[in-house]
Amino acid sequence: MPSQQHALAERTLVISGGSRGIGLAIALGAARLGANVVLLAKTAEPHPRLPGTVHTAVAELEAAGGKAAAVVGDVRNEQDVQRAVDTALERFGGIDFCVNNASAIGLDGTETLSAKKFDLMQQINLRGTFLLTKACLPHLRAAANPHVLTLSPPMNMNPRWLGAHPAYTLSKYGMTLLSLGWAAEFADAGIAVNCLWPQTYIATAAVANMADGERLLDLARSPEIMADAAVEILSRPARETSGNCYIDAEVLIASGVEDLSRYGGGAHPTLDLFLD
Repeated sequence: MPSQQHALAERTLVISGGSRGIGLAIALGAARLGANVVLLAKTAEPHPRLPGTVHTAVAELEAAGGKAAAVVGDVRNEQDVQRAVDTALERFGGIDFCVNNASAIGLDGTETLSAKKFDLMQQINLRGTFLLTKACLPHLRAAANPHVLTLSPPMNMNPRWLGAHPAYTLSKYGMTLLSLGWAAEFADAGIAVNCLWPQTYIATAAVANMADGERLLDLARSPEIMADAAVEILSRPARETSGNCYIDAEVLIASGVEDLSRYGGGAHPTLDLFLD
């Protein structure tokens, strides 16, 4: 049973896209500590190439010791986002944490990227982050230790990253800019807003389905490293923890974790995008 003394016990977390991968790992990490979790995701039915649905995710969270609710919806849609917020209020009485996890990726260059894929990335990554955070904000103001956590990278202006896939980079850096802006905008309200990014590739189905996926999985860490880092950040006092672009491994090392080998990836795991 989770300790009721933990900062996440009986607190409520709303997360976008948490039916699998990193999002599910973060939700599970919170649930194991007694948190309530509301999942907003589109996966009502199994995907032919990806495991899990929002409903199987809820079952996992409850088996882990938390309370959970599934909201089938699209983070791009204001009404769906509001349903997720309303569900958190009706089921659990408030919102303490907002986690912007949902994201679309397309690493094509400008000449080969379709306008449809461009729009998808900007809509899910930027609009979705904006809509979910905006809808949670009135309720975060009433929380004891309110946090917004966005899964986006530090803004690295190295031409290597600016030129590699500009449209995707725009969407992810946009998520970071929004979050850093909110950290300043809501500092007086005591709402912490931070970004979190993996130091290395993370072993998810999305990575497995990439070209050379088998090799990449061997050099990737497990999603639990992101979960442990997220829980550490959300547990910190909000007024002392805002406006940062955190890297998962650095968060854990600073918290006293000395051995990251438990997360896999071998001696030299592959650095993630945007990190030199």
